[in-house]
Amino acid sequence: MTALNSDESKSNQYLTFTLRDEDFAIDIAKVREVLDVTTMTKIPKMPPFISGVINLRGNVVPVLDLGCRLGMEPVVPTKNTCVMIVETTIDEAIVAMGTVADSVQMVLDLQTSEIEEVPRMGTDINTDFINGMGRQGEKFLVILNIDKVLSHGGEDLRLCLDLDTALASAAPTATAESATIAA
Repeated sequence: MTALNSDESKSNQYLTFTLRDEDFAIDIAKVREVLDVTTMTKIPKMPPFISGVINLRGNVVPVLDLGCRLGMEPVVPTKNTCVMIVETTIDEAIVAMGTVADSVQMVLDLQTSEIEEVPRMGTDINTDFINGMGRQGEKFLVILNIDKVLSHGGEDLRLCLDLDTALASAAPTATAESATIAA
């Protein structure tokens, strides 16, 4: 494998997190905040990876199970489960979305030389949602392109985003800032 860029002195920051015992990272610039999990309002007829919506300071924010979105089993909530509020671009608009992770680890600086290209996995396997593989000792960290993860298949997420208008008047007044789930 080869490093993504020859500028080995360049460093980028990533938020690392765990999904079903696997380590992932996203560019810290895409993360607005990390919240404890709170009660979500379920929406009928949504895809299985859509967990529901939360009220974030008066705004309806769709939340999806990031692991489930990536083809993993649904999250089993623990005291470490959290919601990362990320900003993504859908239809040329910047949108806040919640993504459920099993746990958030840390902010990590990775030099360009520590990030490997995505390995080729065959012609029928789409790896566009992966920006690279970050080296951490003997392990690798999957660096996600969160925009592509959230917009893959587009239609199902646009459905969820249309809920902003439909549910704005029905959103509860409590915010999602401080509730914690039991272990």
